[in-house]
Amino acid sequence: MELENAPVSVETTFHLLVPGVAPAPVEAELTYNPEDPYAVAVLFHTGQGKVEWMFARDLLADGLLTPSGEGDIMVRPAADDPARVLLELNAPTGFAILTAEAEDVAEFLDLTYDVVQPGEEDLWIDFDRELAKMVFTD
Repeated sequence: MELENAPVSVETTFHLLVPGVAPAPVEAELTYNPEDPYAVAVLFHTGQGKVEWMFARDLLADGLLTPSGEGDIMVRPAADDPARVLLELNAPTGFAILTAEAEDVAEFLDLTYDVVQPGEEDLWIDFDRELAKMVFTD
C-alpha cells in the first residue's frame, strides 16, 4: 500500500459536557480510511471500554463552520468559543455532548484531504469488492 493511500489516525482529547460539572476529558482517536472514503470515525476511550461512532466526513467539515447534521449526530461551532466545536451524539441508551479544539479537527480533516480530495470519494470505491460483500439468496 502506498503511503498516500494509508488510513489517517489522530489522537485527540474531547471534553464531555455535563451541566453543573467541570468538562471531563475523554481521550479519542479520529480515523479515516480511504476504503470507506465518505466516512470518518471517532473512537472514544471511556472508563467502560471503547465506543466508536462513524459518520460522514462532510458532516464533520461542515460542522466546523455551521450547525450540521440531524438525528443521531450533530456537529456545530461552540456558540461561546469559536475555537471549539461541539459534537452531539444521540443513541437509544442516552446522549452526550462533547467539545474539541476546532483546529485539531480541521488539521485531521486536512490530513484526510491529502489522501482523498473532497469530491473524489467515488473514485476510491472498489465496486467489485463491495458487491462481493453482498450475500444473495433465492
